[in-house]
Order: sequence, then C-alpha cells, then structure tokens
Amino acid sequence: MPDRHATRLQFHDQLAALEHQALGALDMVVENLDRALEALERQDVELATFVIADDDRIDGRYLEVHQGILSLLALQAPVATDLRVVAALLHVIKHAERMGDQAVNIAKLIPLVGTEPPIVPELMEKVLRMGVAARAQVVECRLAFQARDVALAADLSRQDREINRLNKEAFRLAVTSGGTEDQREWAMVMTMVARALERLGDNAVGVGEQVIFVETGLFREFQADTPSA
Repeated sequence: MPDRHATRLQFHDQLAALEHQALGALDMVVENLDRALEALERQDVELATFVIADDDRIDGRYLEVHQGILSLLALQAPVATDLRVVAALLHVIKHAERMGDQAVNIAKLIPLVGTEPPIVPELMEKVLRMGVAARAQVVECRLAFQARDVALAADLSRQDREINRLNKEAFRLAVTSGGTEDQREWAMVMTMVARALERLGDNAVGVGEQVIFVETGLFREFQADTPSA
C-alpha cells in the first residue's frame, strides 16, 4: 500500500510545477507584448511577424498545463485549498493564452498601415501609454498569484479603470483625427490596437480574481467603474 504522506508530497510537487509553468506563460506574454509594442512604435513589420510566430510557445504551454492539471485530477483527489489552486490554474493559463492572442492581434494590425503611416502623435502616445499600463497589469497579476497577495490582486481593478479611460480617450481622438483618408485609416487601426490592449488588461484582472478565489474560496468579480469602449 503506497505511503499516504509520500503521495501527498508528490501531489504538491506536481501542483507546484504546474503553477510554475502557468506563471511562466505570463512571462512569455510580457515578452511578446514588449515586442508587439516595440513593433508598433517603430512600424517594424519583421518584428511583428516574430510576435505572431512566437505565440506557438504560449499555446504549447497552455496545452501542457491544461493536460497536466487534468492528469493530476485523474490520479489524485485534491481537497480544500489544493482543489481551489487546481481550479484557479485552469483559469490562469486560459487568461495567459488569451493575453498572448491579444499581443498577436496587435502584431497582425501593424502591416495594415504600411511602413510609413501618417501617425497622429497624440493618438500614438495614448495607445503606447495603454501598452505600458497593460504590461504592468500582467506583471502585477503574476506577482499577486505567486504571492497569494489579495491586496495586489485587488489593485488590478484600479489599474484597469485607467486603461479603460485611456481607451475611451484614444477612441475619441481617432474619431476626430486626420484630414486624409490614410490618416483616418491609421487612426481606426489604432482603435483596434487599443481594444486589444484593453482586453489584455481585462484578462490580467481575471488572474487577480483567481487570487481572491484561492485565498477565500469565494469568487469575486472586480467591477470596473468605467465601461470599455
């Protein structure tokens, strides 16, 4: 008969490894988002192509973690806090995969406006500020989950309100920007970039909600004061 204590230790080791993999996916998101924002600022189509190709790593990590959690559930019977962590990790890795998709969406938009688009500086500055804020949210949600820091997780909601505000401002600027067709087309593409960043921030908030769930056993959906545009 297997030693129960040894079995539980093995379970916790496997669970810790899966959490490390899931949080590692968030690190990949940060890397790809950095490249996507650099490609946007420089209109670097080649770098944007790399972002798109590199998404396979995040997708692969999603499959590894998802399958690992299902295997763990099949072999073990987690209870209480352990079960909450298992359930939360399924959400965390899904949010990471979606954030990776949003970085790819940004990269796919870059070639649409050419290598020398008629940039409206104020609008570009607004979108890049959104990118910096979204990146900070991804970093913070990772730290919050790793440390089980409820206060840090709750702060993600405050950050998300700022991103939503910038998104609305970017949309208003886009509507009034540009006297030429090319300028208007570029501005509309920027609204799609802003929307991708806003959605990326929403998924970071989703990771924060899982911190609350793991620590309290209750699911609390953070409410943003400002609705997204």
